Amino acid sequence: MNIDKAGVPFIAGALAPALGLALARRYGWAGAFAAAGGFFTYFFRDPERHVPSDPGLVVSPADGRVMIAGPTDGRWAPPGDWKQITIFLSPLDVHINRTPVEGRITKLEYRPGKFLPAYKEDASGNELNEIWIDHAGQTIVVRQIVGVLARRIVCRVAEGQSLRRGERIGLMKFGSRMDVFLPTSADLTVKVGEHVTAGETVLARLEPLHHA
Repeated sequence: MNIDKAGVPFIAGALAPALGLALARRYGWAGAFAAAGGFFTYFFRDPERHVPSDPGLVVSPADGRVMIAGPTDGRWAPPGDWKQITIFLSPLDVHINRTPVEGRITKLEYRPGKFLPAYKEDASGNELNEIWIDHAGQTIVVRQIVGVLARRIVCRVAEGQSLRRGERIGLMKFGSRMDVFLPTSADLTVKVGEHVTAGETVLARLEPLHHA
């Protein structure tokens, strides 16, 4: 299994002291640092995913549990009318983020904010990074939102970049949340409480636009 490069400093920072302490025969501390290294290796794992190819599908951008699936109440959504899917990522979930649709990035917006627990509804006021994607004339918005433990967002895409569905776009470190805003015509296929897998679980289906 691949390990994301963002994890290298954490893993090395734990395993190097573990080795030194083991050589010094301080096995208790060595074991603690080795366990931390094992956790970081697990956290930054980057498994391959089998992305469905059927047209019009919206796949999950993250592993985690669905917190919201339905019309947004407008308090935290971008301007306009949307359907919203919110996913909470625990520290045990894979944290690699993927684009839910193919398309071109039209806007990136980073906003500083609070560090409330990511599972709280008002965590939409937390520090976040917003990615706007034009998918065949329809706009999809993806938000990377940090929580109490996750205090750094890694975004590896740029404005104007074209993406394939399920392509890696970044990650959030140590427990976080992702919001996906879809057109109101989207047919949602997940429910609150379901566990979803990035790049594989279908969140919704989009109807193609019909131009006059």
